[in-house]
Amino acid sequence: MSRLSRRQFIITAGAATAGSLLAHGCSSGPTKSAKSASNSSPVATSTAANAPKVETTTAKLGFIALTDSAPLIVAQEKGLFAKYGMTDVEVVKQASWPVTRDNLELGTAGNAGGIDGAHILSPMPYFMTLGQTKNKQPVPMYILARLNTNGQAISVANTYKDSKVGLDSKGLKEAFTKAGAKSDPKAAITYPGGTHDLWMRYWLAAGGIDPNKDISTVPVPPPQMVANMKTGNMEAFCVGEPWNAQLVNQGQGYTALVTGELWKDHPEKAFAMRADWVDKNPNSAKALLMAVQEAQQWCDKAENKEEMCQIVSQAKWFKVPAKDIIERSKGNIDYGDGRPVVQNSPLLMKFWSDNASYPYKSHDTWFLTENIRWGNIPADTKVKELVDKVNREDLWKEAAKALGVPASEIPTSTSRGIETFFDGVKFDPEKPEEYLKSLKIKKA
Repeated sequence: MSRLSRRQFIITAGAATAGSLLAHGCSSGPTKSAKSASNSSPVATSTAANAPKVETTTAKLGFIALTDSAPLIVAQEKGLFAKYGMTDVEVVKQASWPVTRDNLELGTAGNAGGIDGAHILSPMPYFMTLGQTKNKQPVPMYILARLNTNGQAISVANTYKDSKVGLDSKGLKEAFTKAGAKSDPKAAITYPGGTHDLWMRYWLAAGGIDPNKDISTVPVPPPQMVANMKTGNMEAFCVGEPWNAQLVNQGQGYTALVTGELWKDHPEKAFAMRADWVDKNPNSAKALLMAVQEAQQWCDKAENKEEMCQIVSQAKWFKVPAKDIIERSKGNIDYGDGRPVVQNSPLLMKFWSDNASYPYKSHDTWFLTENIRWGNIPADTKVKELVDKVNREDLWKEAAKALGVPASEIPTSTSRGIETFFDGVKFDPEKPEEYLKSLKIKKA
C-alpha cells in the first residue's frame, strides 16, 4: 500500500474536495432545487389549513450528500415546505461540514453564500454556539429535530480483509503490522468531534486502540471517502451512507460494522437553524419543522424507500447510482467480506419510527460528554445549561402537535434513559461524570 505523510494526505483530500466541487456541482452558494420528476406520490400544491402564518416564506437550508439528508430533499421535492407556507425554500448542496459551518456563520442577511439552517452533525450546533467557528465568534444555534438514527458504518480497506476485524477493533493493531503499515496508519472521519469521529473513536478505544496515539484520525468530506480508500490513503473510515455501500459495491473495501451495532438506535444528524433566524421567524421555523417531520414520516415508510432513493440519487442532489443507496435504506446489509448478507436489519436508518425525529436532550448530553472526553470542548463546560440553550425539543413538540402527530408518538420525557453500548458500557445522562470517569482511554 502506498503511504502518505499526514500533510500529503490532507492536501490530497483537499484537492479531491476541489474536484468534487466540479464533479458534483457543489458550491457554498445557493442552488435552487427543481421538482422531482417522480409522480408516484402526490406533490403538495396548496397551503394546508394547519399551516402557520409565516413571517417570511424564504429560507436557505444546507445539506451534505448523505442519505440522512433525505427528509430535507423530500420536503422540497414533494412540495411540503410550500404546503406549510414556506414557498421560497432553497435546499443547497454543501461541499463539506466546514463549509456548512462557515455558511451558517455567514447567514443569509446580505450574504449570497450564507444559509439559515442545515442537515448537520448533531454536535456541530454546540460547537458553533461555543464559538468554534471560522471567525472564532459564537453563532448561537438551535437543534429543532433529529433527522435520523442509525445508518452509518465503519469501513476498512481490503488490505485488512483477512484479519476479519469487525465489531471488535482490538485485532486492528496486529493487522496493521501484518499488512506492513508504517507508523502512521490513518482513519478518516468527516469532522473533528462530529458523530463519525465519535463512533470511530469509541470503536477504537473499546478495542484498546488510542485514537490520539496509535492512529491518526483525519477529516475527509463524505463524497471523497471512497476515492481516498481506492488510492490507499487510509486504513479505515467512518461515514454515513451511501458511501460505505458504494465502497463495497466497487470492491474497494468492506464494512466492519454498522454503527447501530455500537449503539442501537443511536442519534445521528440534526436539523438545526441559526437561533436569530428562529427567534425572528418563529412561525416560519415551525412551518419548516412541520414539513421536515412530514417528510421524515414519508421517508420511513417501506413503500416509499425506492422512490426516496431515486429522488436523492439525482445529479442535483447526490449524483450517486440509486443501487448504492437502496439496499441499506431497506436494511439489507452486504458487509463485503464474505459474511452473509443481512436482510431487513432492525439497525437500518430510521427517520421517524421509535422516536427517531425527537431530539432527546439525553443524547446531546452524551455528545457533549464524549467531546469533553476527547478534549474538543472544555472539561468545565456547563453541559445541562448548554443543552437547554441549544436543544429546542419544545419547538419540535409544538410542530408535531400542529401536524396532528398522535400523542403516543410524542415523547413525554427529554431523556431516553440509560443507554448501553456494545461493550457493556452504560451512559446515565443524569450522571455523565461517572461515565467519563469509567472510560480507560481518553484525553480529558
